[in-house]
Formats: sequence, C-alpha cells, structure tokens
Amino acid sequence: QVQLVESGGGLVQAGGSLRLSCAASGGTFRSSFMGWFRQAPGKEREFVAGIRSSAGSTYTADSVKGRFTISRDSAKNTVYLQMNSLKPEDTAVYYCAIAPAVTTTPGGYDYWGQGTQVTVSS
Repeated sequence: QVQLVESGGGLVQAGGSLRLSCAASGGTFRSSFMGWFRQAPGKEREFVAGIRSSAGSTYTADSVKGRFTISRDSAKNTVYLQMNSLKPEDTAVYYCAIAPAVTTTPGGYDYWGQGTQVTVSS
C-alpha cells in the first residue's frame, strides 16, 4: 500500500527555519501532484504548497509565499518543504499528500501521511 512519512518537524523560535521531508513508498508517483497541508487547532486543513512529480511545477499559498519553498527528489520519491522566517501562526500539524491532478482541496487527495508537528514560539 502507498505510505507517506513526514519528518523534520519540531520546535523553533519565530524567524527560524525548518525543512520538512515527505518520503513516499508503495507505488509510482511520476504523474502525481504532491502537496503539503497544515492544520492548526480549531481550523480547517489548508493547502500550503504543491509540486508536480513529473514537471516540477510548483504552487504556493499566498500565506507562505516568499517564505516556504517546495521541491522534490524524484529518484528518492521525496518531497521537501523548506520553511524560512517562521511565524507563530505557522504552528500546525503539517501533512503531505498525493493527488492524481493539481488541486488545493483536501478532498482531491487520495493518500495522506500521519503528519509532523511544527511549533513556532514567540
């Protein structure tokens, strides 16, 4: 079965950086769209960034544009999220997911990781 495993979360102070990794296994993802979502307590899950597995085209939410960068290593089936200039409002559980087409809607994704906690202190 397809599995996604996130790593790299942790506790940082405002202004700091983290790099999240998402390792995919159990299938081929060359034609997939891989996305990062986050969910804070009391809020709905929101799209953060995504990347086409094949072409490498990227999509970034306005809330993180200029601070977060998504990238991929196709040979390793791994997607990264480099997070710079972190703010307390970035605190959330971050999830990676796979969809068959470009979408920012959680319902469009078929596979999800279990999430990794990112906490940004003031």
